[in-house]
Amino acid sequence: MPEHDLALLTDAALAAGKIAMRFWKKSPQVWDKDANAGPVTEADLAVNDMLAARLRAARPHYGWLSEESADTTDRQAARRCFIIDPIDGTRSFIAGEDTFAHSLAVAEEGRVIAAVVYLPALDRLYTAASTCPALRDGQPIRASACAAAEGATLLTTQHMLGADYWPGGVPQVKRSFRASLAFRLCLVAEGRHDGMVTLRDAWEWDIAAGSLIVQQAGALATDRFGKPLRFNAERPLAPGVLAAGAALHADLLGRLTG
Repeated sequence: MPEHDLALLTDAALAAGKIAMRFWKKSPQVWDKDANAGPVTEADLAVNDMLAARLRAARPHYGWLSEESADTTDRQAARRCFIIDPIDGTRSFIAGEDTFAHSLAVAEEGRVIAAVVYLPALDRLYTAASTCPALRDGQPIRASACAAAEGATLLTTQHMLGADYWPGGVPQVKRSFRASLAFRLCLVAEGRHDGMVTLRDAWEWDIAAGSLIVQQAGALATDRFGKPLRFNAERPLAPGVLAAGAALHADLLGRLTG
């Protein structure tokens, strides 16, 4: 049942937070990944080791996809799969900022059914399941009802508001940004921002949990072309993400596609 997986993910995320906070602001060791894939710290690896041991022991028949684990094709044979980012927003973590997150999800046949995003430095917990509403710290959240792009608050980079990306016209939005994609999605889910967009390919582990939280909060989370997000793919990348309430999503999508 999704609720059972949600309880498992919640306990694991809280345990991950305790590990991460032992390293935060204490100059953890940092390495650069191959192929300019960004930094990784000893905290990322310690959290990943704990999550892999804990979650896989609890659900040995589930597949495993994590940013910090070597990927194998075995996960695609599993009906359900864990999709994990031990620390989303590693650069923020290294900088001592408080907006890094643990992103944990379970996908079943391509769709996320249980999701947790936890920001330990803020002690902020977002949860959802396909059978449960989206919550922040146990309280229901709801996405914004903003219907038009003009004046909307949008989480994105300045670069992604370039005219070349918007053949239907660049929206005149109030722009903000957070390093963690999972956190950006949760901010949309709770209505603190009207929408978010990334036009770059997005790794599944960054967006799996947040996408379900958005949906259970009454908004839409699709790829940049408006197609449903699917998970546990052979190559676990989505072609961008667009998240907002239905009316704003339609307005932004129309401008993106011309």
